[in-house]
Amino acid sequence: MKLQIDLDENIAQGVYSNFAVVNHSDADFVIDFIYLQPMQPKAKVRSRIITTPKHAKKLLAALTDNINKYEKAFGPIPPDPEEGSNQDLMH
Repeated sequence: MKLQIDLDENIAQGVYSNFAVVNHSDADFVIDFIYLQPMQPKAKVRSRIITTPKHAKKLLAALTDNINKYEKAFGPIPPDPEEGSNQDLMH
């Protein structure tokens, strides 16, 4: 069966995020997408996705596959110089 997905125009615009916070319970994974502005001490959650552990694992596999394809085409993605300071917030 082929899945047909409708995409509303306002959703198609997307939301820019350069930071994410991931949390989980026994039943759900919660991913908060955040935009960190340079030189600003405060940030705001732009979008929150709540999903099942099974779907979170499928999302991880899809992201891993796409990152591998990206790096094969464009080269390795360099780590952020500040990554060490925020790494604990990413998981």
